[in-house]
Amino acid sequence: MNTSTFVLTVSLALAASSPALADLQVKFIEGAPKDRFVITNVGDCDLGAGQLEIDFSNSDGGLIFDVTGNGAGVEVFQPFEVTAGAELLIAQPTIADGDQLALLVMSGLGVDETIAFTIDVDDTIGAREITVAGNEISGTTMTLSLGDKSYSAVMDAQALVTLEARACGT
Repeated sequence: MNTSTFVLTVSLALAASSPALADLQVKFIEGAPKDRFVITNVGDCDLGAGQLEIDFSNSDGGLIFDVTGNGAGVEVFQPFEVTAGAELLIAQPTIADGDQLALLVMSGLGVDETIAFTIDVDDTIGAREITVAGNEISGTTMTLSLGDKSYSAVMDAQALVTLEARACGT
């Protein structure tokens, strides 16, 4: 067996031995006038019913949801609006103006399925409160609860996080 054949054989064996995972990716996209969250099952198997918590309390920008014109946010506001995957949510979340926490209750999420929603997010620390810029989203915690297990990860400055939930079938 030559070296390249050996390397290919070992690589394929390692790939085959890696467990199939149920992973959830959450991406935040700053926009005007609406910000957007995209939640996608990027894993190898379906996710059952569960809850996704978005927690801004440790975000670098002191982020809040700005959903009314009379509350804690500044200038433009936008209420929660599902743009994809509404049928995958058991109910619309209740998000008050100034909240730092949102809880999405999902009926399940198949492989490559997406839930997306728009809302306004403001920072309370930066110079320009109406936009979430740079690393202000960093520190935002995403927690996925499936049954009696929870999986958490912290969003990075690129406004992206992947929660590595569990091996498929477990």
